[in-house]
Amino acid sequence: MGNANKADTYCNPINIDYGYTPIPNFSTWGRHRATADPVIVNYKGDYYLFSTNQWGYWWSNNMLNWKFISKKFLRPWNAGVYDELCAPAVGIIGDTMLVFGSTYSRNFTIWMSTNPKANEWKPLVDSFDIGGWDPSFFTDEDQGLYMYNGSSNKFPMYGVELDRKTMVPQGARKEMYLLEPWRFGWQRFGEHMDNTFLDPFIEGSHMTKHKGKYYLQYGAPGTEFSGYADGLLVGTGPLGPFEAQSDPLSIKLGGYVRGAGHGATFKDNYNRFWHVSTTVLSVKNTFERRLGIWPTGFDADGTMWCNTTFGDYPHYIPSGTIKDGYGENGLSPYFTGWMLLNYNKPVQSSSTLGSYGPNNAVDELMKTYWSAKTGDKGEWFQTDLGNISTVHAVQINYADQDVADDRLGKFNDQYHQYKLYYSLDGKKWTLLVDKSANKTDIPHEYIQLNQPVQARFIKLENIHMPTGKFALSGFRVFGNGNGSTPGIVRDFVVLRTEKDKRSAFIKWNPVDNAFAYNIFYGTHPDKLYTSIMVHNNNEYWMKAMDSQKPYYYCIQSVNENGVSERSKVIKVD
Repeated sequence: MGNANKADTYCNPINIDYGYTPIPNFSTWGRHRATADPVIVNYKGDYYLFSTNQWGYWWSNNMLNWKFISKKFLRPWNAGVYDELCAPAVGIIGDTMLVFGSTYSRNFTIWMSTNPKANEWKPLVDSFDIGGWDPSFFTDEDQGLYMYNGSSNKFPMYGVELDRKTMVPQGARKEMYLLEPWRFGWQRFGEHMDNTFLDPFIEGSHMTKHKGKYYLQYGAPGTEFSGYADGLLVGTGPLGPFEAQSDPLSIKLGGYVRGAGHGATFKDNYNRFWHVSTTVLSVKNTFERRLGIWPTGFDADGTMWCNTTFGDYPHYIPSGTIKDGYGENGLSPYFTGWMLLNYNKPVQSSSTLGSYGPNNAVDELMKTYWSAKTGDKGEWFQTDLGNISTVHAVQINYADQDVADDRLGKFNDQYHQYKLYYSLDGKKWTLLVDKSANKTDIPHEYIQLNQPVQARFIKLENIHMPTGKFALSGFRVFGNGNGSTPGIVRDFVVLRTEKDKRSAFIKWNPVDNAFAYNIFYGTHPDKLYTSIMVHNNNEYWMKAMDSQKPYYYCIQSVNENGVSERSKVIKVD
């Protein structure tokens, strides 16, 4: 655990040693890493991260370097339970941290600690009387304690006040909210928000209080979809009544990392807000997922926002010197401005396994991946940036291909080793990063270079895989292409249908030197806090609107050198 400074950066999905699903019938298509439903709390100046079924938790003093602590939150009568800490609730009462896992029974323990860094825990309540799936705790400023829970496509989310000493409910649970997909398009179930063979699910509650208002967050409509998001309810009391907001707090429909649902909001050590949430993979199993962290906050009117624009590009870690706020031109002040340099650029590899082709590692789709024929030392992957570029960072996203059958649960002794090279001509290579002696598990390795380099080719050589073949879902190079930023987008049109005002068809004139576009939208012309990244296309089917309100839209183009100015905001009735 080293100290970080202002220039330190991270890149989603966050690079922690994710465990493998511990549930055998969840991995019939292959053993794989998985976690979800994260909570981060700031406790005594350190960040503590809990998520589903990891047989422990992480802590960090800077939100960059995370240290894992092994712990099974089980009592003897719970031995053998797979969902040991599924969708955990983590709360703070005074100087005490509480942890509680999801349960439909009444025999799960609420744990307490005043020294979680030392892994010192004891039962607060041996068997919590009412239980709850996808629970969350909230301590109000008057020290009132509340629990919210619910995970269903039939029943609402619930809330109840608890006695903070005994954890006994103070009255019956109250209904907080039931989804309204007939009105809010983003709540519809399905990858494209219209595959409605099931009703949508509400789950993953979390409460944030700011300047006297209560902001209750909830996950919807399904964890396997790109549109997995955290919705937002705003009220004047911890148990409501609440007003549903038109658009989600956090959503990420496009790009390499997709989904931003079932999460939690927390403060950093500079009194700034952040949101951690679940991102979607869902290849080996519906519940194959990762975690992302996004800058969050409130505007002067009390509107809560979460900036996921370029949310899978390098961002600065918390710093008191970075300006707070959503950001100019739609870009967070935490965004480094380092652009993706190798989207769909030419690639080469040492070998290829079947249909897992090399182009899959540079297509900005986490669901697709390249695999070498083996996991042996010497297998390699090479990407061409197209021209000599300024390289600031590289992200190596390993994929789970032919992982060993024993990989169920958490393994604390496995590691990756590799060497990274760069070249101006693809012939003469210079060592860039040497991790041939690394002994840590880095499934989403992110390397910020001490000094940027000029390079056209970047090459990754495998030294050691912890298990399975040498496989990459995303080999991503960031920096600046040493060229011109793209032109502004022209002829931007949003056609909203009368038949279903949740939906619209969006089209624009493509920009010759752009490979992607950010579409910004919202229900107020000065609050376009939600965005969608579209790659290599000049149209988009929009399905996420509130049918009862007019909308405002604009668009910007993206290339290896930066972004254009946003187009003029247009109103869509």
